[in-house]
Amino acid sequence: MVEHEDILRRLADVMEELNISYMIVGSVASSVYGRWRATEDIDVVADVKHGDIAGICEKFSSPEYYVSPEAAVQAVRARGQFNIIRSTTGEKIDVMVARRDEWGKSQLARRRAVRVLEDRDVYFAAPEDVVIAKLMYCKEGGSEKHLRDIAGILKVGGDEVDQEYIGRWAATFGLTQVWEQARESD
Repeated sequence: MVEHEDILRRLADVMEELNISYMIVGSVASSVYGRWRATEDIDVVADVKHGDIAGICEKFSSPEYYVSPEAAVQAVRARGQFNIIRSTTGEKIDVMVARRDEWGKSQLARRRAVRVLEDRDVYFAAPEDVVIAKLMYCKEGGSEKHLRDIAGILKVGGDEVDQEYIGRWAATFGLTQVWEQARESD
């Protein structure tokens, strides 16, 4: 089981009903693959297109949810992100529009269906892609929590984590030094 079960289930149901490829990333994903860490929101990468926005806004409508259609349109246009907020609890989903580069395509192709809810699977980024994203966050902000998340994924995943794949993308994105630091912190 994971945190935010109800909203995670709703998110997965809506994305699948609207036929939008998605994957859970961030702290929820690193908790599934590594060590549990409390988180305030759910981060999801989704291949949202302009034509999907009305359906998302309808499925996450008031009074229980709030989505800014304007923010969603801007996020799709700029390949950025928008939020879905559950008004009754304050829970938040950060929807990051999928990248169009080679890594973005690789991420979606490598996503995994994981049984985190009692009765259904939810799509998660592969653990290696969670690590790569956390390396990016480390380089940008230097937060130790991301290094701890990476260490947890490497420890729990062991030999199942493809470190060569991570190393290739780390080199591509100029993250080799951060990757070496993360491996040493384990």
